[in-house]
Amino acid sequence: MGKTFAEKILAKKAGLKEVVPGQIVTVKPEHLLTHDNTAAIIGKISADLDKYGVVDPNLSVIVIDHVVPASDEKTATNHKNIREFVKKFGIQNFFDAGEGICHQVIIEKGFAVPGTIVLGSDSHTCSYGALGVFSTGIDRTEAAALMLTGETWLKVPQSIKINLKGKFQPYVMAKDLILKIIGDIKADGANYCSVEFHGDIQNLTIDDRITIANMGIEMGAKAAVFPVDEIAEKYLDSIGVKKGSYEKIWTDPDAKYIQELEYDLTKLEPAVAKPHLVDNFAEIKEVEGIEIHQCLLGTCTNGRLSDLKVAANILKRKKIASSVRFLVLPASRSILSEAMNKGYIQTMVEAGAMVLPTGCGPCLGAHQGVLAPGERCLSTSNRNFKGRMGCKDAEIYLASPATVAASALYGKITNPRKEVG
Repeated sequence: MGKTFAEKILAKKAGLKEVVPGQIVTVKPEHLLTHDNTAAIIGKISADLDKYGVVDPNLSVIVIDHVVPASDEKTATNHKNIREFVKKFGIQNFFDAGEGICHQVIIEKGFAVPGTIVLGSDSHTCSYGALGVFSTGIDRTEAAALMLTGETWLKVPQSIKINLKGKFQPYVMAKDLILKIIGDIKADGANYCSVEFHGDIQNLTIDDRITIANMGIEMGAKAAVFPVDEIAEKYLDSIGVKKGSYEKIWTDPDAKYIQELEYDLTKLEPAVAKPHLVDNFAEIKEVEGIEIHQCLLGTCTNGRLSDLKVAANILKRKKIASSVRFLVLPASRSILSEAMNKGYIQTMVEAGAMVLPTGCGPCLGAHQGVLAPGERCLSTSNRNFKGRMGCKDAEIYLASPATVAASALYGKITNPRKEVG
């Protein structure tokens, strides 16, 4: 019987001929991601670190991104502790505040290599499945143990197959697709499953795939993965990960799934996730006209160059509504730089946008862009739980960059197709 992606890669990494869903395997991941929470993780094992050190200084990839620049003394102290840890133990892969959001940095810097396992102390580590990586989030205790031992256990997940047909119509984006999928499956519908994407993936850019994989956890998925095709190979080559240096692992044609779904991309409409759940799906026509007070464009979900380009094209030679604060949050320094070179940032600033540091900030309500009671934010981020942006009495709607940009012009949720004709 054929094997799924998860079964094949976990069997290989565990040194076994084959595995089955539910089986516990021991693996040695190629990399471990931690971010600002590195301070808390190393605090758990400070005595062990002093006695034994880290198992491998190349295992960890540490990115300071959640609260940058530091918002208070406690945060600044945590950042200082991380820098001292990096220096003391010779951690090779360290990216300080301002380099970007950890998930974008992992991808850009070539750590998300097809056929590898990357674990991270952040739930959106599943993003790297866009490049054929088995990537998933773990908790801080597991991360601490990994720093010391280099290995951990995983349970082999069951798998769900999602077949994609056709291509997006103008101003329908990958965010609309993943919100639709989560609305159908629900927030717990893929719990501890590996979700595989098949079909006409040649019609999805790498940016599209990252957006979709990033939100796999929002339906409970352990992993969300795409096969490595020519588009992925070309992207990997552009960042220095050469073809032939990695193994492309993908599912067998006769693999068995617990569920199979199909989506026709040509039939999708712009959409949102209404408060306070990511699976509270609605097409744009159901929510048009709802007043908003803040727009957030960016984050690890939709802060890439193509996202900024779409928004800039909509905002060009226009002004955002006086009642709206429009925040732009590029996912990395390199994206910010390229967006500046191409004029996207200038266009959005002229429209009235505020450009924030390349970090997580307002997405989790930790820093900059916190909402007030009674306010509504339309955001390209990945979560809209009550209190997510710092206020339990505010509301967050999730949408695509096109929808967010068009809505910013009017101070109310707006169909981007109407704005562009």
